[in-house]
Formats: sequence, C-alpha cells, structure tokens
Amino acid sequence: AAELEYESVLCVKPDVNVYRIPPRTSNRGYRASDWKLDHPDWTGRLRITSKGKTAYIKLEDKVSGELFAQAPIDQYPGIAVETVADSSRYFVIRIQDGTGRSAFIGIGFTDRGDAFDFNVSLQDHFKWVKQETEISKESQEADTRPKLDLGFKEGQTIKLNIGNMTSKKGGAAKPRVSGSGGLSLLPPPPGGKVAVPPIPPPSSTAIANHVTPPPVQKSSNASSADILLDLDAPAAASKAPVSATTDLWGDFSTASSAVPNQAPQQSNWVQF
Repeated sequence: AAELEYESVLCVKPDVNVYRIPPRTSNRGYRASDWKLDHPDWTGRLRITSKGKTAYIKLEDKVSGELFAQAPIDQYPGIAVETVADSSRYFVIRIQDGTGRSAFIGIGFTDRGDAFDFNVSLQDHFKWVKQETEISKESQEADTRPKLDLGFKEGQTIKLNIGNMTSKKGGAAKPRVSGSGGLSLLPPPPGGKVAVPPIPPPSSTAIANHVTPPPVQKSSNASSADILLDLDAPAAASKAPVSATTDLWGDFSTASSAVPNQAPQQSNWVQF
C-alpha cells in the first residue's frame, strides 16, 4: 500500500537559511537570538511534500536540486517541528538520514509571508489526516453494527394518504358531460327520472273568458235541435263581453230593438 501512494507537493519556498543551534539546556524553549542570524550555515530551497499521512520538509540546492537534508513529520505541532519563543520567522526541525540518525537544526525565512505559508501548509495537511482518520473509524464502526432491515416482511402492507384524493368505496369518479357552448353539465342522478311539472287546472276566470266558436253548418237544412243546443250554452259565457268581430250572433236585445214599428202581436190571454 505504501508503494502505491504518490507524493504531492504542498509548498515551495526558494529562499531559506539553515543554522546550527546549540543544545537546549532547559525547558524554556528555543530562542532565535542565540543563533548567528547574520551568518547562516547553509542557504537553499525548501520544499514540503506529503506521501500518505506523512509530510516531509526537504532542503534542496537551488541550482542542482540535490537533497541537503530531510525531516519527516508525522504530527504537527510536535517534536519534529517547533517554533522559537522570540520570533515567528524561525523554526527548529528534526532531520533524519537513512540510517536512523537525527539532529536538530534551525531554519529561518527572510520574508514573514514565507514563514506563514510554511506554517499553514503543515496545518492543512494534518487537518486532512485527522478527517481521514475519523472517516475510516466511523466506517469500521458501521461495519460492526447490526444492519437495519428496512424491507417489507411477508404480508406487511403500507397505506398512503395523498392530499384530499379520497373516494367512496366501490365508486369511481364520474366524468363531466360537456354540453354545447363549452359549458360543463352534470349528468342526471343514477336511476332517477326527470319530474314533469303538473299542469294546473283551468280556473273559473279562464272558463268565463272562453268563447265557444259557432258550430259549422254541414248543410243548408240545419235542424232546429242544433240551434237549440247552441242557445242552451252556459249563462256565464253569454254574460262575458264579446267583441263585434268575434260574436257572430250579436246581441238579442239590440236585434229586437232594431226592428222599427213592429206591431205587437195579439194575444188570446185576457189581461187583468
């Protein structure tokens, strides 16, 4: 697995100074003022790379790129990289060779921004390492937990209520009948009949206003019985006002008064 891991570059700084530092005699920390800051022991290029979870501080020659020293870092902050107590531009790193020997040397940057980039690059790398460790730990715990079975058991059902789409049991939604003119008309109720409104009985006023048309004469020799039947019409009909255009018989009283100088008939009755 280590052979399959690739090396990535985290930070490159073209100018870095290297100092030999005296051994630390107390636990008060390193101080850059104890070094010969005006006379660095070596000057070159610094490159920070990472391979897997380990970061490497490499000091290389500016021209040839030959490796001068290398400091593997498995934790930050830690013993492999320490800051000094009196400046933010200087650090103490622990370099190691292939045989396992190690030594502590001091490095410093002329520009304060280069020192800031150096510090942030190491912090970001180990923050990523911490997140990867937590994710792998959670995945291992998830594998050991009993898996939750969310499948349906045999005979198990589920009921869903979707909005207000409720219908009566055994009944389906009836389509609307579209009538002429684009209006939607409801169909008649099932099994029902349209009730015909009853015809009101004729009133007495309508009967009184009704005029009986004259009988049609079938021949010129009409019988006297037919004439008597016409004269026996209801009294209410004769009392109704009849216009001159519709009454073919006329008024009897008017007709009698219209006869001029009619001599009274002699009667055989004795008047008392």
